[in-house]
Amino acid sequence: MNKTTKLLVEFGPLVVFFLANWLGGPYWATGAVMAATAVALAVSWGLTRKLAIMPLITGVFVLVFGTLTFWFHEQAFLQVKVTLINALFGTVLLAGVFFGRSYMKMLMDSAMTMPDSAWRTLSIRWGVFFLGMAALNEVLRRGLSWDHWVLFKAFGLLGLTMVFALANAPFMARHMVETEPK
Repeated sequence: MNKTTKLLVEFGPLVVFFLANWLGGPYWATGAVMAATAVALAVSWGLTRKLAIMPLITGVFVLVFGTLTFWFHEQAFLQVKVTLINALFGTVLLAGVFFGRSYMKMLMDSAMTMPDSAWRTLSIRWGVFFLGMAALNEVLRRGLSWDHWVLFKAFGLLGLTMVFALANAPFMARHMVETEPK
């Protein structure tokens, strides 16, 4: 999959959610993000014949919590979805470290090679980050209006994640191991 298509598949549903909310409100946004997520997963499958685990998990959460949003006519389910996804990712990463597994390595090993100790540190960092994002979302979803929370979801979560990833780049660069070409 080329980089532009990958970017559209990964961020398309978020853009669709933001625009649909702006144009039609929370329930239009719910339906639109559910459809956009299904399309993104189908495109990913069609182009690569595989589905990455994180988008797949996110897709299941979007389907379940989107359905709950419509069923109970309560938009808070979409807000809680963000909390639960981040809490799940953080818990899985930290539990993996506790049990001697590095799920970060499993997700990213094809992109880079690092010693197990570096993968462990990176897993702890990302695990704590995801739990922090879950807590932050809970505070903000309770204290902000729906539209302000949508702005946080669309730009704040993404921005904080990008800053955190960039902050970890020097650590990763320092620990990357050169591999021999095959």
